[in-house]
Amino acid sequence: MASNTSKTARASVRAGQSTGGALSVLGEYKYLIPLANGRFAYVRNLTNGKTQHLRTDSDAFVEEIRVLAAAGHGAKIRTELNSLHNTNPEHGWNETEKRLVDAGVFEG
Repeated sequence: MASNTSKTARASVRAGQSTGGALSVLGEYKYLIPLANGRFAYVRNLTNGKTQHLRTDSDAFVEEIRVLAAAGHGAKIRTELNSLHNTNPEHGWNETEKRLVDAGVFEG
């Protein structure tokens, strides 16, 4: 049976399997895997083990981050967003974070 999963998605899953189920850098899990210069991202939800491919300006992205923030991962996600912005300021990660803040994702 043929798979409709992209090569990038399969590589992400393989990378996650080799590190105990989630991408990690120096023992820290990564929640966001940027794609297409910040227009899309894989969002790794460690609470349910699923990875979503979402457009960073979509309502679905905001809701997925809201679920993670409600589960206590908000500070780490904000740190990742800042790191992504510092690494690639032209990709608009600061605007992505502002959209999330404006939506009240990190409150509470």
